[in-house]
Amino acid sequence: GRGVMPSIVCSVEEVLDMGYVIAGEKVTSTFKIQNTSTLTLRYSIQLDSLSSTRDKDRQRLPSFIMSSSQRTEFVGTQNYNGLSVFSIFPTEGEIDAGKSQDFIVTFSPDHESLYYADCLKVVLFGKKIAHVIHLKGAARDHPMFVEGGVPLDVPIESLAVTLPVSPQEALKGGNVLPLTLYYKTLQEPVKSILLILEYIEGESSPVPAMTELKVGAIQRAQFASKKNMEFSFDSLPLLQQKGFTIESAKGTVEPGQVKCISVSWMPPAD
Repeated sequence: GRGVMPSIVCSVEEVLDMGYVIAGEKVTSTFKIQNTSTLTLRYSIQLDSLSSTRDKDRQRLPSFIMSSSQRTEFVGTQNYNGLSVFSIFPTEGEIDAGKSQDFIVTFSPDHESLYYADCLKVVLFGKKIAHVIHLKGAARDHPMFVEGGVPLDVPIESLAVTLPVSPQEALKGGNVLPLTLYYKTLQEPVKSILLILEYIEGESSPVPAMTELKVGAIQRAQFASKKNMEFSFDSLPLLQQKGFTIESAKGTVEPGQVKCISVSWMPPAD
């Protein structure tokens, strides 16, 4: 007899990021698996979110409140409607020696969240895990989004209802300045983002503290448009009095693109 080692090559190494999607819509991505061995491989695709031990695993304490930072579960936010956030086609079959198979991943979130995630495993002959891909994606309620700064939430959703804090109440907490970014189409302020700028005083010429915001526009498949999205910042005179500088007070973003905007701070003389 002759022992043969099954082997595959996958077009995605570790992470397949589906990017941003409008909540309630869906997007697809494709990856390829090639059979590099000399025998026909019988495969199946498994998702951690559909694991038979999923309910048991969820009884553990979440990783963000445990002393160990090692993450053991890669399943993130799930749909409210009970359907899978990520789906794969095909889920099982055979790949002949030297041949390839294309797999279609569909990401279909039903509510806004930045923490959609799952873990995909390619299993050969029902027992050998040949490849692991971490799936991730984010959903927004409208086509523009802002990200950056210090995370103000945790990657596990709570059932508690939290009320938004008004800028007036936020100012009571100390030297916190509300910077409001408006979308031209909606005229609604977005959720709070916390930027921390740490200035280090030295003997040489002063260098301002720097950080950045990212403003992006989501490309929608069924409403394909090349029209740029417009944005603008408010409260700039108040910020400048305190030594803050925004790279651009207003601008545009193409659908499917992300624009980085630098924010700097130089402590005023007082």
